[in-house]
Amino acid sequence: MSDTSSTVVSKAMKASCEAVYGAFTDPDALAAWLPPGSMHGIVHDFDGREGGSLRMSLVYPEDEGLPRGKTLDNIDTFDVRFVALVPASKIVWAVRFESDDPAYAGEMLMTTTMEPAGSGSQITIACDDIPRGIRPEDNETGCRSTLNKLASFLGG
Repeated sequence: MSDTSSTVVSKAMKASCEAVYGAFTDPDALAAWLPPGSMHGIVHDFDGREGGSLRMSLVYPEDEGLPRGKTLDNIDTFDVRFVALVPASKIVWAVRFESDDPAYAGEMLMTTTMEPAGSGSQITIACDDIPRGIRPEDNETGCRSTLNKLASFLGG
């Protein structure tokens, strides 16, 4: 039995594939829309080229109470290596969570594809090799929330 799992989520958006790609390659935009739910984002480092990297923290709201973070009680920090950046088509991230807990160890592959659909686009996020400490249903919920926030950020 594998220690990892996979998920796929998809959403139709009014935004063009070019606009979606732009939101993935702008660190200020990433900080605004990438954090799921009521979390907020902090981009620590961004080298937006194939082979480059992203270091980011997702911060849980203080009023949430229970510690849930992978890195600290209320923070998930992760490093991304940009495996592929194909403008307006595909982005592949190799993601490593910063955590002392071995359940979050390993490299998760996150592939985002953008396809024209009517006057907008169809965006799909596939996550493979999700660390065993992350329940697949939680990953799926987080990705859906992120796609909804991306759609809102881009105007629908």
